[in-house]
Amino acid sequence: MAPIPLLTPYKMGKFDLSHRIVLAPLTRTRSYGNVPQPHAILYYSQRTTKGGLLIAEATGVSDTAQGYPNTPGIWTKEQVEAWKPIVDAVHKKGGVFFCQIWHVGRVSAYHYQPNGQAPISSTDKQIAPQTHPDGTVEAYSPPRRLTTDEIPQIVNDFRLAARNAIEAGFDGVEIHGAHGYLIEQFMKDSANDRTDEYGGSLENRCRFALEIVEAVVKEIGADRVGIRLSPFADYMDCWDSNPEALGFYMVKSLNKYNILYCHMVEPRMSIVEGRRQIPHRLLPMRKAFNGTFIAAGGYDREEGNKVIAEGYADLVAYGRLFLANPDLPKRFELNAPLNQYDRATFYTSDPVVGYTDYPFLESSA
Repeated sequence: MAPIPLLTPYKMGKFDLSHRIVLAPLTRTRSYGNVPQPHAILYYSQRTTKGGLLIAEATGVSDTAQGYPNTPGIWTKEQVEAWKPIVDAVHKKGGVFFCQIWHVGRVSAYHYQPNGQAPISSTDKQIAPQTHPDGTVEAYSPPRRLTTDEIPQIVNDFRLAARNAIEAGFDGVEIHGAHGYLIEQFMKDSANDRTDEYGGSLENRCRFALEIVEAVVKEIGADRVGIRLSPFADYMDCWDSNPEALGFYMVKSLNKYNILYCHMVEPRMSIVEGRRQIPHRLLPMRKAFNGTFIAAGGYDREEGNKVIAEGYADLVAYGRLFLANPDLPKRFELNAPLNQYDRATFYTSDPVVGYTDYPFLESSA
């Protein structure tokens, strides 16, 4: 039997991947005190296959980068040391492991910030309160607009975080430029109301993101750098009036730095003839980008196989399905039934429940 497209090998730069199924970065809020915990060793190794690519949960680059409880960081020696056994466990099973480095910007509140200060952003516009699926309402504090001369310090935080990730043993880093966080707050015109060289034109709005890419590439090498982008998303009051132009400009600009991959999130699914369908609008970006292209956003087995077979993407990232099915590549290979994910336990801080207790195929048989 010929392998399904998702299970064909792929060469990503210097990495020999045995299949095209990627563990998407997923915030798990189980890193107490912003320090990765031993229970993450089991969580990530459960989802590791030989030659499989895993992207770690979003990891803060500094003490101002925090906006959620118990998310990991990589700015202190203690955090770097805590990541090492987790990375080792993935490497022991033959996996390729990238660390997603992140700054939330204004998606934060005073109590997450050092000395209770205002969160930093491209703007001083506050995010409207957000209602979570469980009915709780999250309020965000008014942010403080970064001055032009403060921006190099934030760029440097990303550079140091990348260096720390390599020291912890990661194979590379993914710069989190998606989902309404700090980098996107600069990129998108709904959130960026600046009048300096970081605001106004598309080129100016993308300047901050590209300065981070450049700094990280210089620090650890282009062959270890990826970026995640979501031009079509509208999370956290962050949208753009021309997402196609934004996405296209970014991938063209990224080519100058020769980075390893671009990981892009599809527009939200639309209901077509009664069925949820992925709009598949990333093709112009995919065609324009020179490196490996990873697509994400609501993919299942059938849709993933289709986009790999058609050359629409090189790899497909899976979030909720991979969370609920630690042996997802095996299940896709056998076309086996999938465990249902439990949304209620996505962001609890329990070290087992909704984390390492989803059954494998053989244990559920």
